[in-house]
Amino acid sequence: MASEKPDFTLLDHTSDLGIRVRGPNLKKLFEWAAKSMIQLMVRVEPGPKTKAVEASIPANDLADLMVRWLGEILYLFEGEKEVVTDIEIHSIVPSHLHATLTTVPFNPSLHEIIYEIKAVTYHQIEVTQKADKWETRIIFDL
Repeated sequence: MASEKPDFTLLDHTSDLGIRVRGPNLKKLFEWAAKSMIQLMVRVEPGPKTKAVEASIPANDLADLMVRWLGEILYLFEGEKEVVTDIEIHSIVPSHLHATLTTVPFNPSLHEIIYEIKAVTYHQIEVTQKADKWETRIIFDL
């Protein structure tokens, strides 16, 4: 994963896991939310084989976009056994996100699972602009 560390904190939430992520702009917020979720799921060690995956996510609004975006990354991990190691968001508007994700195949000898996230929920989802920053709150079903 790229060297830039996302600004996120864990939220206390009964039987689930929540995070609050902050970013200087919308693009960074979505990138850092994804990187934060990945950091919670798996300890990533780059592998020798990488693959580029194009992601085109439609949505109704920013909150829906966040859930669908993170759900796509979770699907790659759970459904395709691919670990996202880098993210490049090309464009983002409230109704659509387009990005390229770099992935490596999950390898138990290289990747340690930290939390088994089952789903990204709509419960208490929030994407807001506060002064000169963007912020999101996300609850994951464990």
